[in-house]
Amino acid sequence: MATNYGASSNDNGNGALLAGVVGFGLGIAAAVGRKAAVQAITASAGDWFEGLKAEHKLAMGIIETLEKTTEEDTKKRAALLFSLQHALGKHAIQEEDVIYCALRASGEVEAANELGQDHNAEVKQGLYDLEQIDKASPAWLTRLQELKSDIEAHVREEEDVVFPKLYASLSEEENKKLTKRMNFEGFKVA
Repeated sequence: MATNYGASSNDNGNGALLAGVVGFGLGIAAAVGRKAAVQAITASAGDWFEGLKAEHKLAMGIIETLEKTTEEDTKKRAALLFSLQHALGKHAIQEEDVIYCALRASGEVEAANELGQDHNAEVKQGLYDLEQIDKASPAWLTRLQELKSDIEAHVREEEDVVFPKLYASLSEEENKKLTKRMNFEGFKVA
């Protein structure tokens, strides 16, 4: 007598297919939940400007935690650097793909281009350098402090000069649309 270790003769593999579909659905739900949790800090801030300020604060908090590490904390530095890269990467996408475009549309082309250049020339290069430098090297912390200085200058320009001007130039409805668009963009890459 043959033993049937697989699906029953009248199952025809439907159980395995159903399990695959359920597993896929659960995976999608988990991914959506994770993305929502990551974007929650920004979305709960209210509008696009407050959301970006909250993200600036989050990134600076990660940097301050990194500054407290020692040369022996190589794994902690690597993990925190990964968190910083993700936070700043999502943040850059929101600014570059939405906010800087709105700046250009409002006539602030030079400001948008300069801020975008800051992201590429200073922030992305700094993150790359930190990834390449030995986490136990004293040069690592020195490069982190240089990156922090670059980010602080960039944040001051955005929060104190450029973004307030853009926010004030838009109607309440336009600011709501910009907030919605920015949060959607952030959710996509969260």
